[in-house]
Amino acid sequence: MKRRELLNIAADLIDGDRAKDYGDAKDNFVRIAKTWEVVLGHEVTPEQVALCMIGVKLARLANSSEHEDSWIDIAGYAALGGECASGSQ
Repeated sequence: MKRRELLNIAADLIDGDRAKDYGDAKDNFVRIAKTWEVVLGHEVTPEQVALCMIGVKLARLANSSEHEDSWIDIAGYAALGGECASGSQ
């Protein structure tokens, strides 16, 4: 898959179906963070949620690096995490 195609698919997912399924990304990351805070016993930011989700995808790719979906998801999580970190929406 070409890089632009991968990025376009990631953009379509985070702006389309996934946004419809899960709601606003930052709001969803805040909900995830609140859940993780209970488990971990300390504050978790939306940006950290994005970083951890990227970590999950990296761990999966270490086993199977040709799995395109994980590469696409990493691009999407990076975009959403950057948006959360910059405070823009």
